Amino acid sequence: MLIPVRCFTCGTIVGDKWESYVQMKESDPQRSVQEILDELKLKKVCCRRMIISQTNLIETILPYKK
Repeated sequence: MLIPVRCFTCGTIVGDKWESYVQMKESDPQRSVQEILDELKLKKVCCRRMIISQTNLIETILPYKK
């Protein structure tokens, strides 16, 4: 799925933080999402929502490709 470049609410750039978020989450599964977002300097609730709510649907969609 395409990651939005900017937060829909405040306009802060969040697209560049997606890969870092995924790497941090996979490297240490014991860390909380809150700690990871704090480290990425995402303080606003709307920006946090943009990162947390993203789902990678490509694996689900690919079997239906003609």
